[in-house]
Parts: sequence; C-alpha cells; structure tokens
Amino acid sequence: MIVLSSLLVAAVGGAGVLGYTAWQISSQKDAQLATPDKIGSLTLDTSEDAKSTADYLQTALAAEVDLDKTVAAVYTEPGDKNVLIFGGTTLIWTPEDDLDTAFNLISDNQGAVTDLHDVPAGDLGGTMKCGTTKSDSGELPVCGWADHGSLALAMFPNRTLADATPLFQQIRTAVESR
Repeated sequence: MIVLSSLLVAAVGGAGVLGYTAWQISSQKDAQLATPDKIGSLTLDTSEDAKSTADYLQTALAAEVDLDKTVAAVYTEPGDKNVLIFGGTTLIWTPEDDLDTAFNLISDNQGAVTDLHDVPAGDLGGTMKCGTTKSDSGELPVCGWADHGSLALAMFPNRTLADATPLFQQIRTAVESR
C-alpha cells in the first residue's frame, strides 16, 4: 500500500510539472517583437549607419539561432548612449540554451561575455541574463532574454552594467508582446 501511494504521489507530481511546462510554452509561443519610435528617453535611430548596424546584427543572430522573424534597431539617447537591440521570434523549446548560444555570438577575438548572471525576467517570464564583454572603448554591458516565443540581445555602449540591467527590462516590456 505504501509503495502504491508513493507511486501515485510521484505520478501526480510529474503530471503537475508536465502541465506547468506545457502552459509556459503555450502562453509564450506567440510572441511578437516591434521596434517602437520611443522607449522612455530612447529614440529609434533611423540613419543609414544605424540601419546598417542593425542589419548586420540581425543577420548575425539569424545565422546562429533559427528564428522565423527577426528585428534589430539602434536607439539613441543624449550623451552618446546608444542601445543596440536585435532578436527574433519562433517556438523555442530550450530558451536558456538558445540564449547562451546567442551570447556566444557576441564573443569575438576580444573575448566572451563574462560575469553572466540571471536577472529578473519580469511579467513576461522566460530567462534574462546580463554580463559584460570587451570593446575597443572598454567594458560593454550585454543583456539578453529568451522565452518559448522570442529571444533578443542588447548591447549598451557607454553605460555601466548597473544602468543597463533595468533599462533592458524596460526595453523588453516595450518591444515584446503576446
């Protein structure tokens, strides 16, 4: 009787985990990404240089991660504080693994993304991480999110990681919808 009860508890627990996972996938899979003209104090840069940079980042990400639709944009703010964001949408079975793959995209001859750590993903769920990489001008904060419907990365020149993290959360709320 004890063995049967234990098996029943294990089966109910397993069904609960499976049900929760299915609910997460179902609720996140139809994500859409947009690049609004304004996000807080950030303004979408529509110059040819910005479009060229965004296209390059969009193409590089699409080569590493299989996405159905991709977006990329450069946002500016007074004080030469740009934000480069690029991402896309598709059904993602393993968000954290795909996010790690995307972070590897940023790794180049100057180094990988280091000090990568989880940050609160907010109401949209999934996983969010931030870290830093090296650039010609020093440390470059990099953040990314992934859920079962979208993945995006952003780079924050001329900002600290402490400034980039809450800004990235604000950007995600403005860019992603379901």
